[in-house]
Amino acid sequence: MNRRQMVLISAAAMLLGACSGPYMVSSEVASFGSWPAERPPGSYVFERLPSQQMAKPSEQQQTLEAAAAAALAKAGFKPAADAKSADVLVSLGMTISAQDLAPWDDPLWWRWHGSYSHWRYGGWPRSTLMIQSASMWERRYERNAALLLRDRQTAEPLYEARASNDGLSRGDEQLTAAMFEAALSDFPKVKPEPHRVAVQVQR
Repeated sequence: MNRRQMVLISAAAMLLGACSGPYMVSSEVASFGSWPAERPPGSYVFERLPSQQMAKPSEQQQTLEAAAAAALAKAGFKPAADAKSADVLVSLGMTISAQDLAPWDDPLWWRWHGSYSHWRYGGWPRSTLMIQSASMWERRYERNAALLLRDRQTAEPLYEARASNDGLSRGDEQLTAAMFEAALSDFPKVKPEPHRVAVQVQR
């Protein structure tokens, strides 16, 4: 094995190690409500919409509830044996929207690339600029997770938490779980003003 092959193998090993290590998921979080100071977290059941109330929930619903269950456990909650014995009802929400961003959406794009003056004064052909600009389009995904905790007996809303972030992919179950964990990071305190919360995730 020559030196070049050894260098390539070492580089590949380092890359695999970096891809398999932990990473941080940062979300913008806000929480609302009036959870009683003397009330412990207690037990919960997930509250499902009529379209979600079927003998076997969809794979998407199961994934969402599994992701939220870990965050609820970390906040001190435990699943109830049945709905009648639960202390709180938990409603979940998750939205992911894709947005294609053009480079000129950034107000500094023209200055950074020097393209405005070239286009205006004929330095570059317009067709060349359009080809170069097309390769700069970027698709980003806006992700939003939300939980609502209500008293089972009175149906009174007690705690609401939201987390949002964006990235170049839709994300996976681990990222969703990290967002729910971030959303409940202040529980039982509330913090309505948006603030950043980072959660470490194992790949």
